Amino acid sequence: MIDLSNLNIILTGATGVIGNSILKKLTNLNANIIACGTNQVKLDKINQNFKNVITKNIDLSNHSMIEQFIDECNELFKNKIDILINNAGITSDNLTIRMKEEEWNRVINLNLSSTFLLTKNALKKMIKNKNGKIINITSVVGHTGNVGQANYAAAKAGLVGMSKSLALEYGKKNIKINCISPGFIKSEMTEKINDNFKEMMKQKISLERFGLPDDVANAVVFLTSSLSDYITGETIHVNGGMYFS
Repeated sequence: MIDLSNLNIILTGATGVIGNSILKKLTNLNANIIACGTNQVKLDKINQNFKNVITKNIDLSNHSMIEQFIDECNELFKNKIDILINNAGITSDNLTIRMKEEEWNRVINLNLSSTFLLTKNALKKMIKNKNGKIINITSVVGHTGNVGQANYAAAKAGLVGMSKSLALEYGKKNIKINCISPGFIKSEMTEKINDNFKEMMKQKISLERFGLPDDVANAVVFLTSSLSDYITGETIHVNGGMYFS
């Protein structure tokens, strides 16, 4: 039985379908969580429905706020941030020759640069404790590419390379950095996809179905638990056999 009692976890992108599933799994295992997002209505629902959760409304694309945010989390957790889960992400799809620089920058800014800054500031706290874990939620398209998603694929691929570098840098401080790479998971993002394209994608998946948010959350639980204490610099693929690394 996995018990995450006394673990202090920061979770970004908590108001989305996958984030909410992660939140539910971790709170059921008694973790203490600071959950952040930008939708105050959804954050209020989290406050009503979950125990051991503090919510923060923060726009992570505003990089000037990130250091202060991590400092506040560290204070709330009494100088003990155990785990950072970087789950926040956006898309802004377009074919490359039509993609505006603003669309490129917006996705890279939040999906990659904000994650870097969150990680950098959390690492400073973890190094003092000589312990910690960082889990970056990337995507199968960061490994395979995808039409109309050059910006998103670049950001998600960047997370994998960044995580490997960080694992090399901070393993000696007992800090483990890993990625989870979901395939096509039922969420707000996949609901926007054309039905014909959905059927075509299912044919590429060995299990012939899209994944569920709980499939991703289960992998997060594993990486947060002591069962993964000798794993770092790795990517767990949760894609039903759509892609094999």
